[in-house]
Amino acid sequence: MNNSARGADAANATTLSNISGPGPGHNAWLMTSALLVLFMTLPGLALFYGGLVRQKNVLSILAQCLGVAGLVSILWWAIGYSLVFAHGCAFFGGTQFAFLRGVTAVPNPDYSYWVSHNVFAMYQLMFAIITPALIIGSVAERMKFSAVMVIVGLWMFLVYFPLAHMVWGIDGLMNGVWNPNARIRAIDFAGGTVVHMSSGWSALLLCLFLGPRLGFRKEIMAPHSMVLCMVGTGMLWVGWYGFNAGSALGADGIAANAFMTTTLATAVASSSWAGLEWLLRGKPSVLGFCSGAVGGLVVITPACGFVDANGAVIIGVLAGAVPFFACTKLKSWFHYDDALDTFGVHAVGGTLGAFLTGLLATATVNPNLSAIPAQRNGLAQMIGHMLWLEQLKAIGITIALALVGTSLIALIVRATIGLRITPEIERQGLDINLHGEEGYIVSG
Repeated sequence: MNNSARGADAANATTLSNISGPGPGHNAWLMTSALLVLFMTLPGLALFYGGLVRQKNVLSILAQCLGVAGLVSILWWAIGYSLVFAHGCAFFGGTQFAFLRGVTAVPNPDYSYWVSHNVFAMYQLMFAIITPALIIGSVAERMKFSAVMVIVGLWMFLVYFPLAHMVWGIDGLMNGVWNPNARIRAIDFAGGTVVHMSSGWSALLLCLFLGPRLGFRKEIMAPHSMVLCMVGTGMLWVGWYGFNAGSALGADGIAANAFMTTTLATAVASSSWAGLEWLLRGKPSVLGFCSGAVGGLVVITPACGFVDANGAVIIGVLAGAVPFFACTKLKSWFHYDDALDTFGVHAVGGTLGAFLTGLLATATVNPNLSAIPAQRNGLAQMIGHMLWLEQLKAIGITIALALVGTSLIALIVRATIGLRITPEIERQGLDINLHGEEGYIVSG
């Protein structure tokens, strides 16, 4: 993740390192951003996904989002934060910050001179929460709650923690911006590889392991509430400013640029998706506007702090068109039941965004791309030339890690507690059978 407090003032690093406390403005912005990113999951993603499933399964989505938030927070406190952000090797961090030992109000200069270490750790926790929560969209309406929780717990250790360290850790394999010894000079401002690609490709594999829902392609499985879906989309869009602009780790010019590019790409992608529907099907749907907005948010994520306004518009057009094709054509060709299009939006969109970042990034927008670490590892010389090749390497590693790690987890869980609910429960609904509640009760 971009380190603006270090990066925007890279020339003054020696002076900044002597400052004893965090800057209140930057701290306030990062605490606000952390709240916004949590808002993306609870209630944003919960309502977005909840509206897209059938009425009998809406509470199962809410329960899974809440369960993921609690489980990941515990893992983050115990060891997760340390495995991602402590010094270690190129692939994972050490145990220096286990149980958040030493994570206080004093800034960690590896990541920001101007933000309290504990605030930084909580901000990063919100990313760790939403990433596995995205996966549940592909397996909605048919996976055991217990299986979801076990899979998420194992997935954090086998996929998320190592990948996040490789991309954002100070000595990570693919941290092209800040690791002068990075072997792969890739860039990812706010999570194209770490969040969207990892969850999206894992989601595809899990839905294949699980198999389609009963009645898939034979029965109508329309969203039960487009109102909830649209409300959730709006919450995701608002929260995403914490996700993207917050990743500057300071209220500075790079954050302002990320705010602008996020807005442009999202608006253009929403219009592009709905426009394609209008052209090809005769009507622009609310679902199309919502899907396009989320697609735009996904694709701009790795690029938002590295591209200018024109780059954001280009990304927006492609973010509306390419995931639209994946969700409407690719899924029908291959007949996989990605229930809520997690693969089509997050895997396809995240992969597209990572690649476009390599084509459109510019040091004019973000001087960190030409700072001393980037000069030493060769990233600075690749901007505008061969960076896309480094991005392809990062894309390949991300896909491989997600698929291999998720395959192992799925095999273990299927052989022990099982993955799927019984056909009887699936027909009746997960809400009443797994949680003893119903989302809607009609009186009288």
